[in-house]
Amino acid sequence: MLRAVLGLSVLCAVAAGCHTGRTPELRVLGVHEAPESHVFVQVRNPARRPMRLTKLEYTFASAQGRTVAEGKLPLEREIPAGAVAVVEVPLDAESSEPLELTGKLTAELDQYVRTFTVEAQIQPH
Repeated sequence: MLRAVLGLSVLCAVAAGCHTGRTPELRVLGVHEAPESHVFVQVRNPARRPMRLTKLEYTFASAQGRTVAEGKLPLEREIPAGAVAVVEVPLDAESSEPLELTGKLTAELDQYVRTFTVEAQIQPH
């Protein structure tokens, strides 16, 4: 069984329309394992304007770097300024070892498409 370690670092990736402004704040809320596993990630919009999430590309890997699961999650979620949304990321694998969630979150803010690199640690319990 896995439990999420709170805290997800977000770095602005080099992409068209990406700048050094404030990035979305993310944090892992937990993992649900039955009947299908999902990792629940909270996304907070720190901007003064709405942000529209459009896609999350993700990989779950073992501590040794072995890919356990990966995928692309289309999103159609608008987050008002200062508000939060919870995203369920499917985890189609079981693991008794720590996993790392890495990926790219794509969002539209001020009519620009921005891509943010995300990382999180998920520990077994």
